[in-house]
Amino acid sequence: MPPLPPPIRGRPDAWKELAPETAEKAIETVKNALPFFTAGTPIVHRAPHGTHVDVPVMYLSFAIDRLHYNPETGNPLPKGLPGAYSGEIDPAAVKEKAGEILKELRVLDAAEFREPENCWVVPVAWKSFIILHVRVSVDGRELVPDYGLTEEVRRHGI
Repeated sequence: MPPLPPPIRGRPDAWKELAPETAEKAIETVKNALPFFTAGTPIVHRAPHGTHVDVPVMYLSFAIDRLHYNPETGNPLPKGLPGAYSGEIDPAAVKEKAGEILKELRVLDAAEFREPENCWVVPVAWKSFIILHVRVSVDGRELVPDYGLTEEVRRHGI
């Protein structure tokens, strides 16, 4: 029998040890980190159907998630609904408004476990919209950055 390959991250059966207390710890971790979230420089994607605006939400020097932003209303969009707009975007004004929005966020008292990523996902809301999904390690102690978004932020020199 060939040897088993080593796990990529953690033990593949770590989910078997999950308990409500670990989810609560993950939620508490996000609540403690929330005051330290900052708005990064907006990433503006221009396409034939319109302009799409994402604001990276930063924690220390890593991107945690992206906030979909509606420049017409000055409000965030709910997760799953990236918009397309026409017209010019002022990145400085978007970043300033996103910073104000981040001060109004609240962490919801629930968490989802994502087995392929082996982490908790804690929803964060603005008013009645879930606008962020913050990933937390399986033990509930550490935030897991969005490495793809972090790379995009660094690639654009933001």
